[in-house]
Amino acid sequence: MLQETTQAAAATGGNAASALTQMGVDHLLTEMINNPGAYAVSWVVLITLLIMSAMSVYWIVINAFKNISLRRNADRVISTFWETTNAQDAIRYMEEQRKTEPFSKIALDAAQAAAHHHRQEGSRLVESLNRSEFVDRALRQGVTRESMRLESGLTVLATVGSTAPFVGLLGTVWGIYSALIRIGATGQASIDAVAGPVGEALIMTALGLFTAIPAVLAYNFFVRQNRVTYNQFDTFAHDLHDFFATGARVGETAHKA
Repeated sequence: MLQETTQAAAATGGNAASALTQMGVDHLLTEMINNPGAYAVSWVVLITLLIMSAMSVYWIVINAFKNISLRRNADRVISTFWETTNAQDAIRYMEEQRKTEPFSKIALDAAQAAAHHHRQEGSRLVESLNRSEFVDRALRQGVTRESMRLESGLTVLATVGSTAPFVGLLGTVWGIYSALIRIGATGQASIDAVAGPVGEALIMTALGLFTAIPAVLAYNFFVRQNRVTYNQFDTFAHDLHDFFATGARVGETAHKA
């Protein structure tokens, strides 16, 4: 009796050890490579998650560099514009900035609108829109354009963060379903027959979460950073409107008065 119990325990231990060897990622990849037809859905899920992860990493890196560059140059560009006493020199400085620098492009939009309105003195344009309205319209368009550029890639991050867990869950559900079919066909319900296929299936859920979590965190971080930048856009645009519509910033006008 004791010998039979020992043999049963040894068999159970052997089954458990065998089950553990079948629950790793390497075993899943080996099975998928050796039996591509049986793991067709798993291949689709895995490739989809890899593509989503690559897209997420790409936009995280792009937006990170974009935000670092913007933070580094924003104060310098704005302060240099206001500290330059000659308006033409200030505009020339803005024209020398990179095409991806947003504050200089907003300032150039206002300067070009003011110059265009001045050249149209006596025309129907000036009669229908005064200088303040014309500059304000140009600034609104510039702020909207630069704000949209800041949001590039956020839709991808939001999509990956919201759908990747469900893509991984699809792989898990299908894997468990296939495992149950194999178990029913073989008639084996031991621990090594059940744990291995189920463990392989659960790996897909883990991969989905590993793909989604960085995308969600990055999306929330960049949305917060962009909100701060939008406020800077609005403040700078208001000052530009006062300058090009009246010839001086509101604070400067009050100080001179």
